[in-house]
Amino acid sequence: MAEHDSVIPAGGSGTLTAKITTTPVQNGRVSKSINVGTDAADARSLRLRFTVDVFAPIVAKPRLRLTATGLEGEGGRLAQGLEVPIAATVDELTTVHDADYVRNVLEGTLSAAEVRKIGFPWSPELVERSRRSAGGTLCAARAALDDGVAVNLSGGTHHAFPDRGEGYCVFNDVAVATEVLLQEGRIERTAILDLDVHQGNGTAFIFRNDPRVFTLSVHGENNYPFRKEPGDLDLGLPDDAGNETFLTTVREGVLRALEAPGLELAFFLAGADPYQGDRLGRLSISKEALAERDGQTLQACKDYGVPVAVVMAGGYAANIEDTVEIHHTTVRLAGGLAGIQI
Repeated sequence: MAEHDSVIPAGGSGTLTAKITTTPVQNGRVSKSINVGTDAADARSLRLRFTVDVFAPIVAKPRLRLTATGLEGEGGRLAQGLEVPIAATVDELTTVHDADYVRNVLEGTLSAAEVRKIGFPWSPELVERSRRSAGGTLCAARAALDDGVAVNLSGGTHHAFPDRGEGYCVFNDVAVATEVLLQEGRIERTAILDLDVHQGNGTAFIFRNDPRVFTLSVHGENNYPFRKEPGDLDLGLPDDAGNETFLTTVREGVLRALEAPGLELAFFLAGADPYQGDRLGRLSISKEALAERDGQTLQACKDYGVPVAVVMAGGYAANIEDTVEIHHTTVRLAGGLAGIQI
């Protein structure tokens, strides 16, 4: 079992404490829970919002399995600064996804081939998790517009296309959040900073002809998906690229993306899978370099005056504790951007 403790100043003399725990369960799976408590009656001064997906009892991607245990603060009240998102509605999902595909996912009538493409067996829990993951990213995006930065502890399912899921991705949460905010008029231009090791092929396809959305992907050129979809800026890296090449490429890509005119929001897919110990990574990147990636990306958003919504994206380390540590660092650095010590 691995545990990470965080203490977040909550205004006045109060603090909000969060413990992220991973626990092995049956069949090699891992359960991840977040336990939160507060010693302050009023923590409203928190400027960083954690949008927490608590519905994820799935098999193939254990780091996404969160439970509601401990989410309620003292007196049964959900601690301020933590929000459990509502599920994305059918209307929100169909801003991006075909109505027939959404209906088949919700009703469990996908074909066997479609289920294999996604990589997960269909279940009501998978549907719930997928809807809340998309809802969480939308909630995080709204919070970022208000507060400057927000984090969804799930999301980044960038391989989902309008008519299908693939690569462990059912609904494209970042695309859905982007399209909903565009249609609502909350934003007119956005950038998607995809720094997961796998190219965001679904996202690139969805926004391929949309000048309002700038898509950046820094990824392993020889890694999945083997057929890439062209985005606005695709920077493919060779196997074993190493820290220096990786960080130089990330810096170049992020700055070019943020120079797009009129940006009002950025989404940062902070994948843990470029890590050298990741089973699907192949780029040989250290934890320290990933922390530097996160820090420079978040700081660049701040320097350009662009609010940023962070989602977790991929992570498949042989040692699950490594993935948790990398994601914990991402959240800690996002807190620092908001002036909160985590």
